[in-house]
Amino acid sequence: MSTEHPTAGNSARRRPRNRRPERGSAPRETTPRAPRETTPRAPRAESGERATRTTTGVTTAAGATDTRSFVELGVPSEIASALAAAGIVTPFPIQAATLPDTLAGRDVLGRGQTGSGKTVAFAVPTVSALARSRRTRQARRPRALVLVPTRELANQVAATIKPLATAMRLRTATVFGGVGQGPQVAALREGVDILIACPGR
Repeated sequence: MSTEHPTAGNSARRRPRNRRPERGSAPRETTPRAPRETTPRAPRAESGERATRTTTGVTTAAGATDTRSFVELGVPSEIASALAAAGIVTPFPIQAATLPDTLAGRDVLGRGQTGSGKTVAFAVPTVSALARSRRTRQARRPRALVLVPTRELANQVAATIKPLATAMRLRTATVFGGVGQGPQVAALREGVDILIACPGR
């Protein structure tokens, strides 16, 4: 019994390769493709610039110039004075873009690089809203909660918020792990307006 190789005798059946057209022959007809539609992209922010979007639909580039002062943006004079005492006189772009909305009670989502002024941007309206509120401080019931992922960030945020809160006669406290729990429990028992804490504790 003999067997044949599956490809044996098939050499004549091979498809001829595409040959180049001979000189003088008519060119092949091709159907031109329709131009591809593209949507123009929005111009990218230059290096060091970020976009800030508020719920009002206004988008402001972080490099835009805004000459308004904190008071002109609606910040209470006591808080503006506390900022000036800390050397913060001119609003950062993210602060100028968001403060009018946040001070009016609107929800705002902001994004910015480290050092762009985000903490002041949310600390000012938080302190301002609590100062305007008629509710009093109660034991074990913080009036505002700021959650951060690390102990170091909690201390940084507290250092920024505390002078502003003190100017409006508000009390702040921090809660995080790695330290004794007693002082933190005592602070909550006495009553806190703004609590800066890590989820772990």
